[in-house]
Amino acid sequence: MDRTQEEGSRRLSSKVVRMVVFCILGILLNAVGSRLAVVLRLPLYLDGLGTVLASMMGGYVPGVIIGYATNIFNGILDSVSFYYGIINVVTALCVAYWAEHGWFKKLSRTLLSIPLLAVLTGALSSVLSYYLNGKDLGGELSAPFARELFATGKLGLLTSQVLAELFVSFIDKAFVILLATLLYHMFSESSVVKSDFKLWQQVPLTARELKETMSAKPRRISLSAKVIGVVATIVSFAAVATIMFSYMTFHRSTIEAEGVKAEGITMLMKDVVDPEMVSTYLELGEDAPGYLETEAKLASIRDSFDNVQYVYVYQIQSDGCHVVLDPDTEEVPGSDPGSVIPFDESFESFLPELLAGKEIEPVVSDDTYGWLLTVYTPLRDRMGETVCYLAVDVSMEHLVADEQSFLAGIIALFAAFFILVCTIVLWMSRYSVIIPINSISHASNSFVFNDESIRAESLGPIEALGIHTGDEIENLYNAVKQMSEEAVEYIGEAHEKSETIARMQSNLIMVMADLVESRDKYTGDHVRNTATYARIIMNQMRREGIFPDVLTNEFMSNVYQSAPLHDIGKIVVSDTILNKPGRLTEEEFAIMKSHTLAGQEILESAKSAVSESSYLDEAQRLAAYHHEKWDGSGYPYGLAGEEIPLSARIMAVADVFDALVSKRSYKAGFPMEKAFAIIEEGIGTHFDPQVARAFLHARDKARIVAEKSNLKKQLEEEAAQKRTSDDSSDAHKAPTNEAS
Repeated sequence: MDRTQEEGSRRLSSKVVRMVVFCILGILLNAVGSRLAVVLRLPLYLDGLGTVLASMMGGYVPGVIIGYATNIFNGILDSVSFYYGIINVVTALCVAYWAEHGWFKKLSRTLLSIPLLAVLTGALSSVLSYYLNGKDLGGELSAPFARELFATGKLGLLTSQVLAELFVSFIDKAFVILLATLLYHMFSESSVVKSDFKLWQQVPLTARELKETMSAKPRRISLSAKVIGVVATIVSFAAVATIMFSYMTFHRSTIEAEGVKAEGITMLMKDVVDPEMVSTYLELGEDAPGYLETEAKLASIRDSFDNVQYVYVYQIQSDGCHVVLDPDTEEVPGSDPGSVIPFDESFESFLPELLAGKEIEPVVSDDTYGWLLTVYTPLRDRMGETVCYLAVDVSMEHLVADEQSFLAGIIALFAAFFILVCTIVLWMSRYSVIIPINSISHASNSFVFNDESIRAESLGPIEALGIHTGDEIENLYNAVKQMSEEAVEYIGEAHEKSETIARMQSNLIMVMADLVESRDKYTGDHVRNTATYARIIMNQMRREGIFPDVLTNEFMSNVYQSAPLHDIGKIVVSDTILNKPGRLTEEEFAIMKSHTLAGQEILESAKSAVSESSYLDEAQRLAAYHHEKWDGSGYPYGLAGEEIPLSARIMAVADVFDALVSKRSYKAGFPMEKAFAIIEEGIGTHFDPQVARAFLHARDKARIVAEKSNLKKQLEEEAAQKRTSDDSSDAHKAPTNEAS
């Protein structure tokens, strides 16, 4: 690990320590504010001051951690506080988002945040309080206001709760946000920056650099979306499973608890009902000694316990339930002493045990008398015989409210935990994985391979990243950095070798052209001039948009580089024919025309010796077809129109023009205007119209090349004549010198 990475690791460790201290201070500030509100009896919560200030200064992560941890801490003293963590967490998210977008730097936006946050958290808190309190008024501060609103008779319980909570929440959030904003602006900019807990594991990026780095769009799904998706799925699955298990456990344990309570009540009833008097009670009813007193005691036991609906004593016989004692005779018609009540469907499966006087499990039923849990306990006489059953019906209606309260609390708890986990995971993955990978990708994409002056500088952005995640990402970064350094070195060497090969190729072409030049004193300048004319034509055609798909940089380069080889086939033509001063005979002209096929064969052999032959392909086409004509009257194959390769059609114009304006052994050079006129006359017969017109449009450039070439030849001829004259003069002076 290099020095930059070591310094980055130290900064990261320092930032983590500062964040822990920052979060502890935020939790203490929340706790102090909450305690202060209680001591001073203020109609405020003040338990979110640390959360709001931390979210303004540090962003999402410290705000959410402080908000969640505050309620965990408060829950030690008041278990209900556990469930209100979602309020502080939502507050942290909203304030962090607004701070990120500069809301608290403008008074209007700061004031706007107060009602927005009050409505959001107030509505959430009121609904949560309503269900946590079993669909009753709740909230220590808002409950008095809610009761007054409900007492008017115009509003329902939930509406009263919401309005009261919104009122309290607005006052609380106004005080907290204004105070936190004041404290936020009291800190210097440097202090705010120091508390900006971005978990950089590389050299920090500016906002502009970060935007550029993250600007690349993924082909399908971004890595951050995948991370959040996986985490959210796992946490949601765990939360749903835990909530369902907790709910089932709560439901079962509540029923068991009510069953135990009911069994305890039957134990109290045993102390009241005398088993030896059961038969008397059945026979005489209320006239039996002590009957009314016993019934009154049973009623007293019933009234002593919450949710106990009925207590009674039945004797179970095959024809039904015989009423022994029932203090609820007025509420349950037909339950007078000695009356027979048919078996309830819920108890039919237990009839064998009941008729046998055995104990049965508590029975939950939902029928005429409501949702009840019934416990039957046998009452036995001295002989151990079951003479009747002591029964208790416990109403289970309260269980619905209890379960809703339980679900509301546990869902709120897991929702806050879900947000906490997703925030921390996204925060860590963003700075540990997503940004480093995008930084590597962005720096690699901006790497310049084809410009030698910039290529070495392209290493700078990659080396400057200084990624120090300490895991596979750092290994990837080091591998990319090393690969880039080696690539620069390798590409430099390859580029140098490529240039050497290109120079060798160019020199080889000129050497081959010089072989012809050494035999034809006119061909040397001709092969160079035609290459220049061909380039002039191609540049003009590109400007005019002619054949844009064909006239690529590669095509134009190949044509220009290989143009000197178009007459390479003349190497097989004898010197006599090449340099004949007069017009060729038909037989001699036939031999001269064979240079096209000879050139094609020579270049075919050359192509077989190299792996990359694109320029030789064009050279072969030039050699074979540059004497073909547009109307099909050319040679050697008599091709017409676009059957002739474009490179050969270009060379045809360049070749003829140079032949016209140049001096040959059999003619003098034509004047420029005469040569241009001949090219124009050949449009559509000898030449491709588009190619010829492009050449004529660039005639000024062609004229300069031709004039320079003619001037060069003139100077060379004059120099040759001078040398000849000097040699002749020296020959006449030699005897005189010898004599002297």
